[in-house]
Amino acid sequence: MSISNPGFDPQRIEELKEELGKLKKTFKILPEEENSEEFVNFYFIGMYQGKEVIYDAALYTLRLHHASEVYELAEHKAAQKFQNFKSISYEEDENGNLKPLTSEEEEIGWFITEIIMEIEEDESVKVQEFVDIDTHHDYGIGVDAGLNVDLIDEDVISNFIKDFNDDTLVLDDTMYAFQSEEEDIED
Repeated sequence: MSISNPGFDPQRIEELKEELGKLKKTFKILPEEENSEEFVNFYFIGMYQGKEVIYDAALYTLRLHHASEVYELAEHKAAQKFQNFKSISYEEDENGNLKPLTSEEEEIGWFITEIIMEIEEDESVKVQEFVDIDTHHDYGIGVDAGLNVDLIDEDVISNFIKDFNDDTLVLDDTMYAFQSEEEDIED
């Protein structure tokens, strides 16, 4: 019998169990470029409709979720203002240096920056902790979750998995807005 979603395949689940046993962890962090202190993509094993399944989870901080929502809104406003709007993409020259932006790209960039500052100042975008489950995911079941923590580390991941699997996860329904962190400039 062929299983269309490999995350439900008992053999794949056993292979992941063995790997987790060797790691002495309840999760396997996926080698993603996007992984950071504020975002981690990982697999863990849990139950779904009485059967074991592999969960493909993306866990991030509320601060990162907020920044993403703010940027998306700012880009939307830029698309409304600039007829030829396309996302700004930075390219490198043969020496690895960033190529200069066109004057239109620079104008769009400044516009987006101003919109972001306005949105943050008036706190018009607010976010709260959440967990979204995708049962039509291409590998197991997808889980997207945003938590009000400063960073995503192994303890946060372990606690999330335990609470998720034990069905004891309690989400904070407080709405939060964040400000971009100013980089300190040394004199």
